Amino acid sequence: MSEWWTYRAEDFLLFSPRVYWRMFELHNAALWPLHVLTLAAGLIIILLVARRPKPSARWLALILAIPWIFVGWSFLWNRYATINWAAAYVAPAFAVEGVLLLVIGSLRDGLAFDRRGLAGWTGYLILAFALAGQPLLAPLQGRGWASSEVFGIAPDPTAMATLGVLLLARGRLLPLLLPIPVLWCLLSGLTLQTMEEPQAWAPYAALALAAAAWIWTIIRRTADIMKENRT
Repeated sequence: MSEWWTYRAEDFLLFSPRVYWRMFELHNAALWPLHVLTLAAGLIIILLVARRPKPSARWLALILAIPWIFVGWSFLWNRYATINWAAAYVAPAFAVEGVLLLVIGSLRDGLAFDRRGLAGWTGYLILAFALAGQPLLAPLQGRGWASSEVFGIAPDPTAMATLGVLLLARGRLLPLLLPIPVLWCLLSGLTLQTMEEPQAWAPYAALALAAAAWIWTIIRRTADIMKENRT
């Protein structure tokens, strides 16, 4: 038996790229035209964040929670788990994220959306890419529209859109909403990289931009506090 350190990531891959993208084609065909509704929900999210009305946090949390629960059930549990047994263990995490969004969003001071500066612009950029850019990757890479990944239908754009929204939010319970989208983007990026798929850069880039924006925000906030303490 070969030593464990001789194995590579691709040795644990349970499916080929052709099977992987065919799964998206079947999933999209089964759910069409639900894509129109989920993309409309994404546009509503942008409008609510941009207008920043006080009650918008609850509606935003609800609009985000439904796709997380739905994608966990329809894609991960019923579709992805047929070619990757590990997906059955990830699906409950999507339901947990949906419940957390519902609970935290319903609290009086759970979430607020008034972030500006670098974090705000980065949030809008990631959100816009998740809604409009991610579906374009399939035809741009020659796979056709049938295998496009759409917000509320596929996990990657759903997780990335959530990262964008959370960059635009503030709240003491906000850190509780971060781990699952972050871990999914890491897992998806690793899967795509192992398959040698060029679009592995997408979840990695979303994570890198979000991390850079959060770090910059923390640095600026710390600097402001230190300045206030000196005066």
